[in-house]
Amino acid sequence: MKSVFVSSAAVWDCERDGDAPKLDFVSPLFRRRLSKITKMSVQVVHDALEKTKCGDIKIVFSSFRGEVNREFEINKQIIEEKSVLPASFSLSVFNAPMAQATMALGLKSGYTVVSSAVGRFRDAFFASCAPVLSGAEGSVLFVYADERLREEYEALDTDGVKPLAFAVVVSSDENAGKKIDLGDIAKDITSEDFLGLLGD
Repeated sequence: MKSVFVSSAAVWDCERDGDAPKLDFVSPLFRRRLSKITKMSVQVVHDALEKTKCGDIKIVFSSFRGEVNREFEINKQIIEEKSVLPASFSLSVFNAPMAQATMALGLKSGYTVVSSAVGRFRDAFFASCAPVLSGAEGSVLFVYADERLREEYEALDTDGVKPLAFAVVVSSDENAGKKIDLGDIAKDITSEDFLGLLGD
């Protein structure tokens, strides 16, 4: 099985750091539109780019639930008001966190989004490794994020997905981080387990 090199992660842990970062590096007008998961995603992308100095880079983003809390608001608005605002809808889609991150940070290399249902985190990570292993990219930024569920959904939260976000650079450069043998990654690895592999 192949190997990649992974930088140590930029992490936002809701239990440790709070539900959302302040994002002092973006304008207040831009910041106020963002959901918690998007703020977390923007923060870890910003921190990873600052930490690794990798510049503009292709991104693979993954999440288990995506903008689930914003989708709740959309559904509530449809039920109560029989309508939805286009701007609200556009910020509720699965790729919204990365769309906003690339705009906030001026990134132009593009991104891919991959759902990581329970038990499928490894597949999402492998999606970020594929362009590196094929030689199509020298490095890729892998971003994962899930926010804390709103109160109305807490009783349904049986999957134990921890609310956190992180970003790591996946590279073919052996000087770029810790060597990860893909064959050693368990099929059912979680996002928390993955951070443990990196020592974060």
